[in-house]
Amino acid sequence: MIETVIKPGWRQVKFGDVVRLSKARSQDPLADGYERYVGLEHLEPGDLRIRTWGNVADGVTFTSVFKPGQVLFGKRRAYQRKVAVADFAGVCSGDIYVLETKDPQVLLPELLPFICQTDVFFDHAVGTSAGSLSPRTNWKSLADFEFALPSVEDQRAILELLKAAEACAIAYEEAKHLHEQLLSSFIQESFSRFDEQHEHRPCNDLMDKITVGIVVKPADLYVAAGKGVRALRSLNVLPGRFVLDEVVEISVEGHAAHQKSALSAGDIVIVRTGRPGDAAVVTPELADKNCIDLIVAKPGPSVSADYVVAFLNSQFGRRIFTSGTTGTAQQHFNVGEFSKLKLPVPPIEVQREFVSRLYQLRTPAKAVFERLREARRTKAMVLSSSICGA
Repeated sequence: MIETVIKPGWRQVKFGDVVRLSKARSQDPLADGYERYVGLEHLEPGDLRIRTWGNVADGVTFTSVFKPGQVLFGKRRAYQRKVAVADFAGVCSGDIYVLETKDPQVLLPELLPFICQTDVFFDHAVGTSAGSLSPRTNWKSLADFEFALPSVEDQRAILELLKAAEACAIAYEEAKHLHEQLLSSFIQESFSRFDEQHEHRPCNDLMDKITVGIVVKPADLYVAAGKGVRALRSLNVLPGRFVLDEVVEISVEGHAAHQKSALSAGDIVIVRTGRPGDAAVVTPELADKNCIDLIVAKPGPSVSADYVVAFLNSQFGRRIFTSGTTGTAQQHFNVGEFSKLKLPVPPIEVQREFVSRLYQLRTPAKAVFERLREARRTKAMVLSSSICGA
């Protein structure tokens, strides 16, 4: 526990003394009137608003109920810092805790999500998580978290500062999402035009190599960090980019025995299970690594890797890609289906022009994202100086 200086009118409390874990459940969400569900993938790190969700009518096994004003906290991989405030009712993943204040006269409900965003709270959540590949914290551990609770008057004053900082972050969030919409519109319009004007060719004709990463008992190959070769899994691949927070390592011998799935710069890596279709291009610094249960494709001379990745990650490409997926609880896309997948293939010069324009549009979006990060850092400074005595 971190020692804190208690200010006049403040008192040391445990999180569980002032916060309640909601246990509301619905065994038939659709019949109970819930239209939307939220999974961990719908929560954005650092963003308190829920901007995306799924439709219960499309099928979901979630039963945890949340209501407007309650706080959703991602208990799996807590280091991702996923916290949000619900502004609608729905059901959510079992990997999300639904929290609310026990007594609004003791802890203002509006302050709860900010407490959950403090570094000391996340440090506690991460430090009490169990599991190596998919660590989760538990309610008992979170309830034991101790912090200095301000007086209600001080809570109101702190809340005003935090609202101002949050408003700045929200403004940049809105700008970021507007840029994303612009990008999406450009990509959709481009592929619709390519679809009408150019021939469609299967990936098998476009790629020099299509293979799949290690799928036979990969756990037998895992070694301690620093003892082997890093290997990417589906959780490391997001649309257009890699996330390397939780990369495993396999033995050098295992890497040598599975050279067909060793990565080279310019390869396309595609998720085949769970979130099929998410794709990214391997950059030089990721070369010579291996991969587990991922499709790996090396583009031939008639197609650009960045063009293919943009296609697979686009709404246009998703509709085509989805037709080849199988499974209900766990969607899956195999190598054979990818080989048959047909893409509109304009001349390579047109592809490169499209990729160049896409890069130009993404440049200001990156600048906005940097401003957003700075706004979040400012909010973090307010949090650390005002809450939990951090």
